Amino acid sequence: MAARAAWLHFVGGLTQSEVAKRLSVPNTRAHRYIARAQSEGLVRVFVDIESADCVDLETRLMAAYGLSLCRVAMDALEPGPLPLRALSAVGADYLMQVVASGAHRVIGIGHGRTIAASVDAMGRTPGERIRFVSMLGGLTRSYAANPYDVIHNLARKTSAEAYLMPAPLFANSAEDKRVMMAQSGLAATMELIGEASLVIAGIGNTESADGGASAAALDQPDAIDELNRRGAAAEILGQFLTADGAALETSYDERVMAPALESLRGREVVAIAGGESKLAAIRAGLRSGLLSGLIVDEATARRLVEEL
Repeated sequence: MAARAAWLHFVGGLTQSEVAKRLSVPNTRAHRYIARAQSEGLVRVFVDIESADCVDLETRLMAAYGLSLCRVAMDALEPGPLPLRALSAVGADYLMQVVASGAHRVIGIGHGRTIAASVDAMGRTPGERIRFVSMLGGLTRSYAANPYDVIHNLARKTSAEAYLMPAPLFANSAEDKRVMMAQSGLAATMELIGEASLVIAGIGNTESADGGASAAALDQPDAIDELNRRGAAAEILGQFLTADGAALETSYDERVMAPALESLRGREVVAIAGGESKLAAIRAGLRSGLLSGLIVDEATARRLVEEL
């Protein structure tokens, strides 16, 4: 019924009142049907346009940082500081193309609001031969972009197999991590992570507790301040980078339930990130040499290029 209501509204050009009359349901139910069709990814909107400015930004970022892929999302009117609408539209398009191509049999998925929003914006794209795997454990505190939900949504929209890491983001101690990693379920997940030829990652900042999922999961009240004093500028998979892209050794390294960042080298690693607050973090991620691809909003891309 949701699909039929959406078809009548978007393709047939009927108003919601006319859809309700056609389906013999109240207006409010017709509205809910159409909204559900959109949230379930049954409705896709395509804008056939290519911005020369965005293409120029992509080209310059690829040349400067040795990227094999860069997509710059045109600016859109956003209700908050994070350009989720623009990033999720381009991120969803990229994810659907990757799934449809079948070029990667195992795809690792990081965390973050931009990745979650990109998956939410995806349409249904068959990918039965693909396996998705969470690159890190779940969060120890409430967070909107729980990686478990992202993996669940990917499985639902692609009919692909999806695997999560049933563990916290940070173990209580290094010994606890060793014990958990020895469990058969986690060991199998880590083996699958090792097979991932493509990793979709988020980039967190360390400016505040709202800077990323990992920052929200730090268990010491002054942890972010201490990381900043030591020069942390970015977070990827629960591990930290300095402003020049070097790995910053922290006490969390031996507790994080995720593969070491160095293990990502040689694979395709595409980050989806943007926004003024993430500028320094994205720059650090690019300087690390870990990224082969970047999906970013136009305003942030312009700032990155201006600073070259």
